[in-house]
Amino acid sequence: MKTYDLVGIGNAVVDVISHSDDAFLDNMGIEKGIMQLVPQDRAEQLYAAMDDRVQTPGGAVANTVAGVGALGLNTAFIGRVRDDGLGRFYAKAMTDNGIDFVNVPVTDGDTPTSRSMIFVTPDGERSMNTYLGISTGLSSADVPAPVAGNAKIMFLEGYLFDEDAGKTAFREAARAAKAGGGKAGITISDPFCVERHRADFLQMIEHELDFVIGNEAEIESLFQTDDLEDAMARTAAMCPVMVCTRGGDGVTLIAGSERVDIPAPARVTPVDATGAGDQFAAGFIYGMATGRDLETCGRMGNLCGAEVISHIGPRPERDMMEIFRKEGLV
Repeated sequence: MKTYDLVGIGNAVVDVISHSDDAFLDNMGIEKGIMQLVPQDRAEQLYAAMDDRVQTPGGAVANTVAGVGALGLNTAFIGRVRDDGLGRFYAKAMTDNGIDFVNVPVTDGDTPTSRSMIFVTPDGERSMNTYLGISTGLSSADVPAPVAGNAKIMFLEGYLFDEDAGKTAFREAARAAKAGGGKAGITISDPFCVERHRADFLQMIEHELDFVIGNEAEIESLFQTDDLEDAMARTAAMCPVMVCTRGGDGVTLIAGSERVDIPAPARVTPVDATGAGDQFAAGFIYGMATGRDLETCGRMGNLCGAEVISHIGPRPERDMMEIFRKEGLV
């Protein structure tokens, strides 16, 4: 059985991106700068209203897996797509990018492939309207034990906590990876996910996981506090590695008694913030998978996050290994 440096499990979402202005958002009733879930009919309405669509395989953890794969490591992704046009596009695009897409597109039922309509305004803000579709049906049956058990790192997506079957699949995947000698971690995904499932998040972070990645709002939401320092310390006390991304303030990483605060890279004019956190995670995980120290992992993450906001789309366009070399990281 093939050994994977990284296996990700999460929503398999086709990102559909187009430019718009604030007037368009107002006319369409789109709330600027956030991700909101939409039903199927709303998704179809928004899709039809998009000009100059750029279509790319997305989903937070899938983007991270793609970023790690682009850095040369062996990767796989576990996620559900329908055997429809978007689903076939997604599976082929992932495979073409060198990622093992281990789930065959689903032919049963009539729930379509997940998609997110992302409207990018001139200031770089993204307004995401996501129809979750078939992704929400992910269960243990979709997680092949040989794949999970041969993962050096298993990375989980918090958005899938909204379904009990997804939580069960997470736990089993994490345990299989750890039983095989690997590590497991999670991206918290959204503070509202934590609000809905705080006890489950805390249980997994404390008992099942080796690392956790979240932004300031997500880390604070774990403990219902606006004291970030307290929230980071409490998270770090529960989990071997805590990573908190802090936007323009850089990133804080804590592993046991070691703490590293890394400033953000030189200012990049944001073109599209889609995928910034996902690619930070890719750089960080690449560093961890290749045995780098905590600071180097954080710097790699910062560089990947900075690159992806410089262009449209959630995945890197430049050779990140070349950037790492210029920065003296490899």
